[in-house]
Amino acid sequence: MARIARAWALSIARAWALSIAVAAAILTGCSVAPADTPGSPRASDQATASASDTTGPYPVTEVVDGDTIKVSRGGQTVKVRLIGMDTPETRDPRKPVQCFGREASAVAHRLLDGQQVRLETDPSQDRYDRYGRLLAYVWLPGDPPVLFNQLMIRLGYAHEYTYDLPYRYQEQFRAAQRAAEQRDAGLWNPATCAGDTARPAANPTTG
Repeated sequence: MARIARAWALSIARAWALSIAVAAAILTGCSVAPADTPGSPRASDQATASASDTTGPYPVTEVVDGDTIKVSRGGQTVKVRLIGMDTPETRDPRKPVQCFGREASAVAHRLLDGQQVRLETDPSQDRYDRYGRLLAYVWLPGDPPVLFNQLMIRLGYAHEYTYDLPYRYQEQFRAAQRAAEQRDAGLWNPATCAGDTARPAANPTTG
């Protein structure tokens, strides 16, 4: 059993390290895979936005979890719920920490801590959710800028999530999820959650 546990932990560690390397390569504008590699995104699957579509930049003051952040805007702290994605729960007092929630939150911290981000709202969605959080897409600095929401889905740290009505980048986000599933990336890997993040996370002190 100990040997199985060690192998399982090693496979997760390798997948996590690969995802971080891919994210870093994307943010620095490097190519991470040939265009014909299975699961690699096509140019048409990449979300793009013009400067007129976004506001900011705003400093990230807190990463709450994988799909919620706080930014400073005009001297006020604004809580932002990211559109079109959902990461496993880590902070909901009504639920246990869900499978791959810690990993998703850790990657969000790696990518967003200390960053200046641009925000993009979507007229097809409400401006705020029922908890008073601003609903937005979060753009990371880069040339071109990188849509954090889509990146988390592509790396396998988030599910595509449509709350009610279709949103601006729904097609691209669903393509990103298909690519992640094809690669068994992150939460889709049989060694992690096999796509079922509703189940509780493994105890980090065991194995």
